[in-house]
Amino acid sequence: MTLAQAVRPTPGEWAAAVSALRGLPPGARVLLACHVNPDGDALGSMLGFALGLRRFAPSFVIEATFPGPMVVPSPFDQLPGASMLVPASAVTLPDAMLVFDAASIERLGALGATLTSTPVGIVLDHHASNAGFGAINLIDPTAAATSVVAEGLLSRLGVALDPEIAECLYVALATDTGSFKHGSTTPAVHELAARLIATGIPVGDISRRLFDTRPYGAVRLFGAALARTVLEPAGGLGLAWTYVTLEDLAEFDQPAGAVEALIDSVRCVAEADLACVVKPVGPGEWSVSMRSKGAVDVSRVAVGLGGGGHRFAAGFSAGGTVESVMASIRAALEDRVVLVDQG
Repeated sequence: MTLAQAVRPTPGEWAAAVSALRGLPPGARVLLACHVNPDGDALGSMLGFALGLRRFAPSFVIEATFPGPMVVPSPFDQLPGASMLVPASAVTLPDAMLVFDAASIERLGALGATLTSTPVGIVLDHHASNAGFGAINLIDPTAAATSVVAEGLLSRLGVALDPEIAECLYVALATDTGSFKHGSTTPAVHELAARLIATGIPVGDISRRLFDTRPYGAVRLFGAALARTVLEPAGGLGLAWTYVTLEDLAEFDQPAGAVEALIDSVRCVAEADLACVVKPVGPGEWSVSMRSKGAVDVSRVAVGLGGGGHRFAAGFSAGGTVESVMASIRAALEDRVVLVDQG
């Protein structure tokens, strides 16, 4: 089976996940984790499920974490359930572990060893590149966000939505669909959004926080990065790309997470199907975001470079210089790009 042929969770997989959670004893220690440098879907899905799991089994001891420093990027630092977050360094072996929005076990860092050692390990994800690294895998490449899978499991556990759970899941859904602008926004996505909104969450406030609020320093940083955007042919499809350095972050006094939304501005270039932003992680270390408007499956490019993602949104990590990173992308595009089947 190829990555593109991956199927959504089977009834047996859903049943296995439900049975595993229902089979945990009172007072069980349950750890929830998401990928390094978490985004809205990772944090929203994880914390929304954590809140639901607390309602499902009030006696459970529930913790949530992610690799690296326990710094929740704005605007996700106001999500309900944040009190359950603990540093990854403080984690001990739990009775069960659930992983959210991680396309591969490598995205969990040292927490990957915890997953493989825990008695019950469940992976919830929607990345087509995810081959399944849990004992139980709930992977739905057709889902617009991992929050869709998380809500599916909560509903099968009999957990009703409340405003706190709904706010987390809505943030996850809205961010991964680009405020419901991406091609992944199906009627089912709007139906789920309607059910979440029906709980009474403040949609206007949430949307302003997610999409329409940015520190002055970040606005200036975006301006500097956009001013050096490059447009090149890339096989006739057009590639628009730019980069941010550690020096840029220091100059404008911004954290690394401030540039996550920069890719949305770069992908607006009319002459380019492909967009790319190279972001700093450390000296000589980069995180790369890629987007396609529809002609190219960028997940194949990212997988070839050690990353993963979706057909139209993917990424990977790399070392070296900006120039060497871009050279690897050009080579991967030449070798691995597959035009998306428009039929």
